[in-house]
Amino acid sequence: MAGRRGRTALGGTVVLDADGVSKAAAADRLVHAMLLSARHRDARVVVSAVTLAEVLRGPRDAATYRVLTRIAELPVTPEVGCAAGALLGSTGLSGATVDAVVAATALRQTGPVLLVTSDPSDMAALTASRSDLAVAAV
Repeated sequence: MAGRRGRTALGGTVVLDADGVSKAAAADRLVHAMLLSARHRDARVVVSAVTLAEVLRGPRDAATYRVLTRIAELPVTPEVGCAAGALLGSTGLSGATVDAVVAATALRQTGPVLLVTSDPSDMAALTASRSDLAVAAV
C-alpha cells in the first residue's frame, strides 16, 4: 500500500479506479482480499461513472458487469467536475483528468477511504488533503 496508513476501521469507503475494477473482474488476489475486507468492515465500495468509460467495451465484459453489480456507481456531477479541475490546478497534473475525477469522487466519500489504483503516486498527490484517505497500489 502506498500513501497514508492506519488501523482499519469499520465502515468507510473503498473507491476503485479502472484497474481496480479490471483486476476485480480478473479475480486478482490482492483486489479480492481488499473487497473481502471491505465487506467484513461493512464498507461501501464505489466507482465513479467516468471509470465505466475506461472499463466497458461491449458484450464480452460479463466479468466486469458482474463486479459492477456489487458496486455503487457514482455520477460525475458539476461539483465533482469543478473539484477535479481544482485538484488539477493545485497539483499541476494537467494530463490526469480522469484520475482527478476519481480522486474528487474519493474525497467526497465517508471515511476512512481506501482508493485502489494502478497510479498511486498521482492519486496520492491528488488526495493529499485528506488524512483518512489511503491509496493502495494494484
